[in-house]
Amino acid sequence: MAAEGAADRLVVATWNINSIRARIGLVEQFVTAYQPDVLLLQETRCPDAQFPLAGLEKLGFPHVVVNGRKGHHGVAIASRRPIERVGRENLADIDEGRHISGIVRVGGKPTALHSVYIPSGGDEPDPEINPKFRAKLAYLDAFAPWSVLSAAEPSLVGGDFNVAPHADDVWSHKQLLKVVSHTPEETERLEAALVAGGWIDVVRRDMPPPEKVFTWWSYRNRDHTVSNRGRRLDHMWASPSLADRVGEVRVAAETRSWEKPSDHVPVLVTIGG
Repeated sequence: MAAEGAADRLVVATWNINSIRARIGLVEQFVTAYQPDVLLLQETRCPDAQFPLAGLEKLGFPHVVVNGRKGHHGVAIASRRPIERVGRENLADIDEGRHISGIVRVGGKPTALHSVYIPSGGDEPDPEINPKFRAKLAYLDAFAPWSVLSAAEPSLVGGDFNVAPHADDVWSHKQLLKVVSHTPEETERLEAALVAGGWIDVVRRDMPPPEKVFTWWSYRNRDHTVSNRGRRLDHMWASPSLADRVGEVRVAAETRSWEKPSDHVPVLVTIGG
């Protein structure tokens, strides 16, 4: 496990785990392979009282904060180091356990970490007939002013944004322009939030277009490695005052081929002190 004394660096992973209780074994496999210091988890599908705290503590994460729900909701932060100033936001008044934050110190410096799970939006990209898509757009509208406030301090926002913003974030830009997650209504709103706070998309900073980068492959694909019809739905944004301290960025794509995987894969960044 990562050395507790290595306080001058922090390895943070964001992962839509698609049920923390069903996939705690997968978390163990990932932690063993990648040695993260902090896990930003989404779609935990677990009420707070049923969260597997003992299992995470056994893996070396004694500090856990949760904003849980049953069903396809819930977020959490699990850390090897103490978590300070815990916060929970219900953007657009959507109370579905879609945000949690806390301060973790790196080299003695406080760093705000946010685990965010933006609504998926359903299947039909029309807010007039699809209330789920309407709620997603409302959440994205609220995301921009929230991002301005959050960017005022050294911060890292990680999570399943359920938006693939760029042409090279999807297997086919042309075929997915009218598919939820890549419509202009979503991508323009997400870009507005990024620009409003001056955030740095550190994945694309280190893996710039035209390189294809995917973090999600549908379960409908019998062999996702053959079709490779993926999308980059999972993101890591660094605030202006933190971006220079963010070093290595990795996408753990091989986890999608593990036994009984999540349909998302982890994204990891290393923060220096």
